[in-house]
Order: sequence, then structure tokens, then C-alpha cells
Amino acid sequence: MGLQFGDEGKGKVVDFLSEMHQVVVKFNGGRNAGHTVVTQAGTFKFHLIPSGSLRAKEVILANGMTIDPIFLMEEIR
Repeated sequence: MGLQFGDEGKGKVVDFLSEMHQVVVKFNGGRNAGHTVVTQAGTFKFHLIPSGSLRAKEVILANGMTIDPIFLMEEIR
């Protein structure tokens, strides 16, 4: 989905599809683009962590990503 042209609703689609799966994988990118998920539990803003992490049992950040470990720890909290 999408051709890297900006906000196309990819995060919403991932959030929706992740309800049907046990694992969510983010395989590339960094923290430059963010996405927001709104649930009954609140509003969650992500950059490194995939939006489907709220539904999936396991989240994998693959080796194609550019990860700032300090920013990642802040986002996890």
C-alpha cells in the first residue's frame, strides 16, 4: 500500500490487519514519519514502533530499520 508519498493511512490499515495476526514486523525506515492510533484506552503516537503493536502479541523491529536506541526506549515508555 502506498508509494512513499506521505500520509496515506498506512498506519490505520496496519492497525486493522494486525488484529487478525499474532506478529507485526517493521522492516525498514526510521523515526522520521509518525502515526497515531486512537483507541478506547487513549491516543498513542508512534514513530519506530509499528501501529499494530497495540493488537499483536509480538512485535519485530527488523534489521532494515534505522533505530535510535534512546528514542526507542522513550517511545516504549
